[in-house]
Amino acid sequence: MLPPYSDESLEVDETLRKPPKANNNDLFKNALSNFQFQISTHPRFWLFTFFLFFQLVVLIFTRNSPFPFSTHSPPQSLPHFPSETALFADLQKPHHDPNIIYPFGDSECEYGRVYVYNLPSKFNKDLALTTCDDLDPWKWQCGLVTNDGYGKRSTDLTGILPGNLSAAWYRTNQFSSEVIFHYRLLNYRCRTNDPDSATAFYIPFYAGQAVGKYLWTDEIENRDLLSNKVLKWIQRQKYWKKYNGSNHFLTLGRITWDFRRLGDPEKLWGSTFLNRPQMQNVSRFTIERAPWDANDISIPYPTGFHPHSEKELREWQNFVLSYNRTSLFTFIGAARGDINSDFRSRLMSYCRNESESCRVVDCAVTQCSNGSSEIQKALLSSDFCLQPKGDSLTRRSVFDCMVTGSVPVFFWRRTAYTQYQWFLPEEPGSYSVFIDPEAVRNGTASIKEILKSYSKDQVRKMREKVVETIPRIVYSRPSGGLGSVKDAFEIAVEGVLKRVKDENEWKEYVDMGS
Repeated sequence: MLPPYSDESLEVDETLRKPPKANNNDLFKNALSNFQFQISTHPRFWLFTFFLFFQLVVLIFTRNSPFPFSTHSPPQSLPHFPSETALFADLQKPHHDPNIIYPFGDSECEYGRVYVYNLPSKFNKDLALTTCDDLDPWKWQCGLVTNDGYGKRSTDLTGILPGNLSAAWYRTNQFSSEVIFHYRLLNYRCRTNDPDSATAFYIPFYAGQAVGKYLWTDEIENRDLLSNKVLKWIQRQKYWKKYNGSNHFLTLGRITWDFRRLGDPEKLWGSTFLNRPQMQNVSRFTIERAPWDANDISIPYPTGFHPHSEKELREWQNFVLSYNRTSLFTFIGAARGDINSDFRSRLMSYCRNESESCRVVDCAVTQCSNGSSEIQKALLSSDFCLQPKGDSLTRRSVFDCMVTGSVPVFFWRRTAYTQYQWFLPEEPGSYSVFIDPEAVRNGTASIKEILKSYSKDQVRKMREKVVETIPRIVYSRPSGGLGSVKDAFEIAVEGVLKRVKDENEWKEYVDMGS
């Protein structure tokens, strides 16, 4: 960019308007001399300018910005998935001992290491409900801690899936991410038991379970009880004080709105956990984020698919990619009231009237909690799956849909497009379809005709993009992950480590210059 025009040039003698001829060396020396003069005359200005420029670069590379939406952008092709792959040898090699300090860096952990606090058990393990039937839809907390958060093995998919693929499926509770992350971090290759060598600090507080049991009661004070206590505990820790919590992170097993009671107009729902000043610098993984809060990081809902190896993952991708789909689209959900006021009721009614093209799974009739064979059959058999809002802007069904290779159809951009940027493809039109809900309501848009307008080649390319994305939206079963393949857990933790590392380096640089 050219320098701004200055009126000082008007005061220059007329004879100086035509500069004498000079060789290139003279011009370079004069420019360098003038630059040095400016720095020596205004050192604070130049230092401040450099700080602003550096901060801008850091923000650009460490923060995801919302991306533009395009419905008909050309989708990208999917790399070929080999039917046989080497059984991930990376898992066989020993991981670093978490007790070892790495003062000169560690090539395996590019962005540093995580220290996991040993919280009193009242903040996590004691909250778990261990004696219940995980098939009971009215007990949301059932199965949360079974198999380290993955739930019991699914037994009703054996007749649907080929070979041993059904062994990768579990009855996973949709609110179990805080348990899964705790378990995986305790076994994480970049975990350290020495806090002085840590880049970031993990707080294994099961906030979702702490508030969940009181959400439908009048015991509002109990919703805040444990979150207030854990904040007092963490503030006493030496490593919290250095950066006032900005190098700390945790996982929320429920949507962000369950922890923002002061944002509720009637102040009746949820806890005040995220409204507390101590939480303003803490990064948190959550299955649905607040769009204005950069510390909220959306992570995929846990689905029932948890591959045990890279080989099993590739077999699943090939299976769903080649599955013979007989329905154009499907809708899975339950009506919530009058058709005119509830969009899901409208979709269900529409699908029933288009029974030749649409397959319906009514969750008011069919058991839909924690997955079921009926859900898998419907998703595997359909090219597209309709994804309206749930009780909030997104729902687990988005990821259930994509794991089966079905192309999601969205009606609200915030359901997925402004969330999950670390996990979903950058271009929405490459893996999904968007339909204006108002056009559906007033009858100016036909879901069936819109979906039929996509050619077989377009549908195939979108499905390939969806299937290519599967590793990024699932949580693998081995405690050490899938070796060279990064699943949702690996992507999330590495992303927050990079963010904390960059911000810490920036703060230290500023402190050195002040």
